[in-house]
Amino acid sequence: MRALIVGGGRRGLDLAEELIGEGHAARVVTRGEERVPAIRAIGAEPWPGDPDRIGTLRYALDNVTLLLWLLGTATGDPERVAALHGSRLEMMLERTVDTTVRGVLYEGRTGAAVVQAAHDRHGIPIAFLEADPSDEGAWVAAARSQIDGLLATAR
Repeated sequence: MRALIVGGGRRGLDLAEELIGEGHAARVVTRGEERVPAIRAIGAEPWPGDPDRIGTLRYALDNVTLLLWLLGTATGDPERVAALHGSRLEMMLERTVDTTVRGVLYEGRTGAAVVQAAHDRHGIPIAFLEADPSDEGAWVAAARSQIDGLLATAR
């Protein structure tokens, strides 16, 4: 299984490291070169891109089994953050059609209707991660549980 991890910060890297430790592959989106060494250090593939510019993520979906949209704690300009859970998310989900993506894990509830609508249109399995991000260990464990559920559904 190859996961495309969009967001999650340190928690996302911990999740990627755990997945890699289990024999999976992880591609981690990064906006800046400064994160590339940390991504490579855990054995993940860095992908230069920006979820605010979905075109930069188009080919990041190549050979990906699960899309992990982990932007539940994204901060910044409220309009841009809202777009990450609205129009940007919707565009990304549309890009998963006719790819190898077999499931989507979405962090939070803000864009739940967008994720549900994509599921209803295309039938792709979905899961929601609502774990407390301040408890990193519990967050990673909850993400793993949801990923396992998606993998079981995708078979």
